[in-house]
Parts: sequence; structure tokens; C-alpha cells
Amino acid sequence: MPTFVTDDDVTLSYLDEGSGPVVVLVAGFGAPATTWVFQQDALVRAGYRVLALDRRGHGDSEAPDHGATMARHGRDLDNFLTAVGVETAVLMGGSMGASTVWSYIRTTGTSRVRGVVSVDQTPKMINDASWPHGFYGLTDDTVDGFFAKGIPATGHGPSTFASLLPVAKLILRLRSMPRMVSSETPPMRALLDDHARQDWRADIRAADVPILMIAGRNSQFWPSDHAVVTARDTAQGQVALIDSGHAANMDRPREVNEAVLTFLRGIGY
Repeated sequence: MPTFVTDDDVTLSYLDEGSGPVVVLVAGFGAPATTWVFQQDALVRAGYRVLALDRRGHGDSEAPDHGATMARHGRDLDNFLTAVGVETAVLMGGSMGASTVWSYIRTTGTSRVRGVVSVDQTPKMINDASWPHGFYGLTDDTVDGFFAKGIPATGHGPSTFASLLPVAKLILRLRSMPRMVSSETPPMRALLDDHARQDWRADIRAADVPILMIAGRNSQFWPSDHAVVTARDTAQGQVALIDSGHAANMDRPREVNEAVLTFLRGIGY
């Protein structure tokens, strides 16, 4: 995999395949860039150049003790686009990868962004009286230490066995086990905690680009209504609900790919 160095001297890896308009893929917590393989295949066949980033601490990228914040991950994405010379791209993030995209937009704006695709990530993790679409059981009263032992089971969505099926599909396609990282290290726990406290709703409402909110109807982490409400409150928001759990891009790749390609064609990209 090619690499680049961030402005705080961390070496990050990425995938680069295809040619044409650029789509940048950012995977979720613990997941490497290779978990986008089904989307990468479909997008390259459709005539796009696909760049998939291994965030710091993920995949083949360096895992420093510092920079375990969403603000730093957003800056890493900015460094990445600059390093590879991308002037215009559609940014597509899954789970925490979508939050990385919003972090980038919060600090850098949309001058290089043609559109955004969010795959099953609520814009606000903490539930309150005005926002019941966050992580199940996460409130201001429970947020301290909520992710101290990793991501807790919620009792929602497919069973543990069913949740392993997307990984099995990946193994068959990649002919190897994707390198998932542990949530047990201090930086990863710190990253989960920081992520839990973010609220991207104002950033999404202010974004002046088309946005596609994809959500799994049976997500283990939050209600799919988050996508409907978020898209409704944006000027150029669209929704695609998929009959899947949280890992929609791996569990139902055909449906996700169709939604993404329809979105790209619809915005003339």
C-alpha cells in the first residue's frame, strides 16, 4: 500500500485504484480500508478512482499514542487529500469514518467536496430529550466510561453469529482475514470516548453539498431514523434505508452499491 506522512509525522497507508472522478472511502472504528472492497470493486467498474484511507491506529497505518481525537482524524483526512493532490472528491464514510468526514468539513469546509455519503452513523451519539436517535443507552448520565471496555452490546439488531457473516463475506473476497484492530488500547478507548461526545448536526445542516444518509434498518447501535431526520434537515439530503445491521456495506454490498451509484449519477458526478 502507498503511504504519506501527516503534519504531525504519522505515516498513514491507503489504497488507490481506478481512474476518473475521485471517491474517498473512510472505514469505521477498528476497520481497515480493505473492508470497502465490495464498494471499491463496484466504483472502479463504474469508472471512478477509489482512494481508501487507513486512519491512524487502523489497518497498515502507524498507531501512535497521540492524536486519538476526531479533530485529529479530520485533519488527517485533510492531509491525505492534499498529499494525493485531490481537488474534488465525494467523501464516503462508514460509522466513525463518516464522523471523520464531518470533522474534516467542520474545520476545512467543502471546497474540495462534491458530495458526502454516510453509512450508518448517527450525527449525535448521546441521546437527550430532543434527540432519541443516538447510541442505544448512551446519555449524558452514562457517557463517562460508557466505552471503557470497548463497544457494549445493546440487545438490538442481528445476533452475534449473524453479525459475523459480513466478515465471512470479506474473507472469501479478500482470501484473508481483514486486519481489525483492538479497542483495548488506551488510544482506541480515548478515540471512542471522544467520538461519543461529538455532535455533527450543525455541520451537516451547514454543508452546501449533496448528502446521502445510508442506514441499516436493524443496526445494532442506533435507530435508522437518524438518517431520515438528518436528511430532512439538510438542503440537499437523501436517504437510503438498507435491510441490514450496522455493517451495511459488508452485509448488503449490492444494495449499498446501488444506492451510492444512483446518488453519484444523480448529482452528475
